[in-house]
Amino acid sequence: MARRPRGPQTPPTDVAERIVDIDVSAEMETSFLEYAYSVIYARALPDARDGLKPVQRRILFQMGEMGLRPDRAHVKSSRVVGDVMGKLHPHGDAAIYDAMVRLAQPFALRLPLVDGHGNFGSLDEGPAAPRYTEARMAPAALAMTAGVDEDVVTFVPNYDNKLMQPEVLPAAIPNLLVNGATGIAVGMATNMAPHNLVEVVAAARHLVLHPQASLDELMRFVPGPDLPTGGTIVGLDGVREAYATGRGAFRTRATARVENVTPRRKGIVITELPYMVGPEKVIEKIKEGVQAKRLVGIADAVDLTDRHHGLRLVIEVKSGFEPEAVLAQLYRHTPLEESFSVNNVALVEGQPRTLGLHELLTVWVEHRLDVTRRRSRYRLERRRERLHLVQGLLVAILDIDEVIQVIRAADDADVARARLMSVFDLSEKQAEYILELRLRRLTRYSRIELEKERDQLVEEIAALEALLADDLLLRTTVSQEMAEVAATYGTPRRTVLLESAGGTATAAAAPTRGSAPASLEIADSPCRVLLSATGLLARTADDAPPTRDGRRSKHDVLVAGLATTARGQIGVVTTRGRVLRLPVVELPALPPTSDRPSLSGGARVSELVTLERGERVLGLAGLTPADPPLLLGTAGGVVKRVVPGDVPTNRDEWEVIALKDGDEVVGVAHARDEDEVVLVSSDSSLLHFPADQVRPQGRTAGGMAGIRLAPGARVVFAGVVSGDGPAEVVTVAGSSDALPGTEAGAAKVTPFDAYPPKGRATGGVRSHRFRKGEDSLILAWVGAAPATATGSGGQPLDLPEPDPRRDMSGTPLPAPVHAVG
Repeated sequence: MARRPRGPQTPPTDVAERIVDIDVSAEMETSFLEYAYSVIYARALPDARDGLKPVQRRILFQMGEMGLRPDRAHVKSSRVVGDVMGKLHPHGDAAIYDAMVRLAQPFALRLPLVDGHGNFGSLDEGPAAPRYTEARMAPAALAMTAGVDEDVVTFVPNYDNKLMQPEVLPAAIPNLLVNGATGIAVGMATNMAPHNLVEVVAAARHLVLHPQASLDELMRFVPGPDLPTGGTIVGLDGVREAYATGRGAFRTRATARVENVTPRRKGIVITELPYMVGPEKVIEKIKEGVQAKRLVGIADAVDLTDRHHGLRLVIEVKSGFEPEAVLAQLYRHTPLEESFSVNNVALVEGQPRTLGLHELLTVWVEHRLDVTRRRSRYRLERRRERLHLVQGLLVAILDIDEVIQVIRAADDADVARARLMSVFDLSEKQAEYILELRLRRLTRYSRIELEKERDQLVEEIAALEALLADDLLLRTTVSQEMAEVAATYGTPRRTVLLESAGGTATAAAAPTRGSAPASLEIADSPCRVLLSATGLLARTADDAPPTRDGRRSKHDVLVAGLATTARGQIGVVTTRGRVLRLPVVELPALPPTSDRPSLSGGARVSELVTLERGERVLGLAGLTPADPPLLLGTAGGVVKRVVPGDVPTNRDEWEVIALKDGDEVVGVAHARDEDEVVLVSSDSSLLHFPADQVRPQGRTAGGMAGIRLAPGARVVFAGVVSGDGPAEVVTVAGSSDALPGTEAGAAKVTPFDAYPPKGRATGGVRSHRFRKGEDSLILAWVGAAPATATGSGGQPLDLPEPDPRRDMSGTPLPAPVHAVG
């Protein structure tokens, strides 16, 4: 083999002569314009008629050609991508698959056109590879391609001129408005918001019969966008501007509500996010804002989204912060509120135009009118052709013997065709159809069928001709078809429209770095903490005590109340003589009410503090030096007043009385020197004496004798009565052998004034005369009138009318009394 000579070679003379000098600027200008034209018309901008970009249109058309209807099985996405790329769209499989994925995502499209099976991605993660997913046409895609084989749209050659593809789809759905569009071309871009199908169709139907309808008329049907992910659109001025000019902006906001996420804390629960905002992005921005001190009052943010309950982001609010104010700053500093810029750019007759609502609807309505007109012409032509053949068959059947004889006498088909045309006055198409006819069609039954078909064809031809001749009838037909589409594929509105932001978005001032703004924190306003008989704890909106208008609470009775402030601290006192510190701000707040409050919205005290086995909460204690001394009474007859302000600063729980073995606290209340200490024993002895007879002691003291008890007796009530108003004594007698809570007993209500005072450490006076079968007080209560009793389930129980005689027997009760308050 001869070697090729090395070194530089002189190009042939003919090659050198073909070198052409060109101007670089002119070449760049021409090439850039060709590139821009390709991007604008073949890639980035949708057609205003069907709302699809070329790749999307080719996907739907090819899936229809493949027979991937909604009632058929899914096929591999790779197969669809391969067919589309090989036949219609030779621009790479990645672009085709990305477009198909978007057509299948319910959070991206208001009405998905592809039914995807598998991982088609989320707002935070991309889809799986096409070899792992499957797809078929969604039901709505059938309406987009319906009638495409009836010459309703123009077909153009594909990239290699071997196949034909539709220039636009028939689009019985106003896809551009319903699903919106987004794309970046050269020198222009489009960003269109999704809308509700039912609303858009209603506006289009109005426009069909009223082509000169104003924007206000159309906005009665289409008040604003309807986003796939729901949420709220705040401020409709930008929406109207976009509908009028094709350009505008509006704000989208997440759907949030305040809930109790724990017994002590409230949280903000997000169930809907703004359009195209994912939960991971929101949580990431929240964490960044907390670290940068832009967001305050947030304890935690958790994504609890699942397939069964849908989206659920829980943002836990720190104690002492107003959840509504925290939500306001979240709207300002996180994607929980986003701006959507509308730029309605689409191709109209091959030219990019910016369209308002009226223009968008007009283009689609005109397209549907043209599709219906072309479809009617196509069907009219096909029916005329069929009627022509049917008429020829009927002629042949009437004289079938002669037809057979003519055919048998002919030498070939051409001669037979010519003789049939001559003898029976048939056209060439009729004669050819008779020659190809099977003999079984020549029965008497076939003749009846042909006559029926002829009559039906005549009616259909007349209807089609009337439709094409009457513009009003054509528009009415199009309007009816639009209504059918809306009824078939329409869904209720998901997005809430608000004229303005209201007070929520602007309720709090912008937080300063390093400190929480005052509007974010719960004000340290006066309030009352209330404890119910069933162990519910809550705070009121103000420090006004519950009114006593004679009506009993629907749920419970109050056994303790304490005036404090919203950002203060209180203590709960237990039967073990312990005080457990509790911040007031962590308690659920009850709405203001003039009636006796119901604590059904409160939290169980057992969920707020940790109790030992068998330990119960008896009452509430103030922890400031300004509070009166705390009085405690034990079952063994011991009383104690704790020194005010003797509270450990570095502990959340401590003991306030040294109890003897077997003893426990049965009552607790704040006692001023002028108040009366009241003790009631199980043998019905009642003793009351001035509180100043019990000198205040330190926390470690064991108290002093309060009442002298008979052998076997114990204190069943210990409390304080002030002179602020009338008080009542309620005693319930029963058998000491009965199980607690099983015996109804007999109750007696007596004015407190009927009992004379005695000195501390004495035996007191009898408060209840036992009847046969009764040997003990199973419950006693002394407090401000009127007294209210409840059963174990919180149901109200009627007590006897007050009896001024203190040494009397009680009245039997219908059910056991759980508590009196």
